[in-house]
Amino acid sequence: MTIETQSGMVASSRRYLDGLKSWQRRLVYALVFITAWPIVMTLVYTAVPPPFSNLMILRLFTGNGIHKDWVSLGEMSPQLANAVITSEDARFCDHNGVDWVEFQGVVDDVFDDDEGPIRGASTISMQTAKNLFLWDGRSFIRKGLEIPIAYWMDLVLSKRRMIEIYLNIVEWGPGVYGAEAASQFHFRKPAAKLSKREAALLAAVLPNPIKRKAGKPSKRVSSIANRIMSRMNGMGSYLACLGP
Repeated sequence: MTIETQSGMVASSRRYLDGLKSWQRRLVYALVFITAWPIVMTLVYTAVPPPFSNLMILRLFTGNGIHKDWVSLGEMSPQLANAVITSEDARFCDHNGVDWVEFQGVVDDVFDDDEGPIRGASTISMQTAKNLFLWDGRSFIRKGLEIPIAYWMDLVLSKRRMIEIYLNIVEWGPGVYGAEAASQFHFRKPAAKLSKREAALLAAVLPNPIKRKAGKPSKRVSSIANRIMSRMNGMGSYLACLGP
């Protein structure tokens, strides 16, 4: 593309914006910002820990504070990543951000009666995209935004970095975010010392960490944790992307 062509495109864009009403220009600027923010910040997050997520900010309006403490994946018990991947996204190392195999076999709007939704087809990449850049809840608009962001994040971030970010921003109780805060809140110990059972309990509550309690699990949560522990034993080859 020549300099003249680029200059012509810039001038054309300026004329287009000048022809819009003020509210229309603000809308265009907002759309550009919303589009650019996850693209740019994902690049930043390859090296810098996210200081907060959209979900954390939105939760502030419900009266909950923010309790979090970033720790590297190496400072967490390896049982935690194993448990969460086993429970949330067993094909994590194989897909490119979206698992269409799961989409074909799972209805995302299934609920259990007393403790909220069981997991749907969202991958860890999609959940990371939602938590960091979007909002909670179920809508076609959010899902439509979530999918391309998940693909972009999976392209830019290593799998190890993806699960590290996810485990540091995911909600594990009202105002409790990330593995370290969750481990201290529920089990009064650092994330590095989580047992296999404790890791499975944390994974078991992720579909609804507000109603489900890892530290004081109901029979339902205990049963889910038992199933996760059983499946964790055969996950070795499925965790190869996490490295040593």
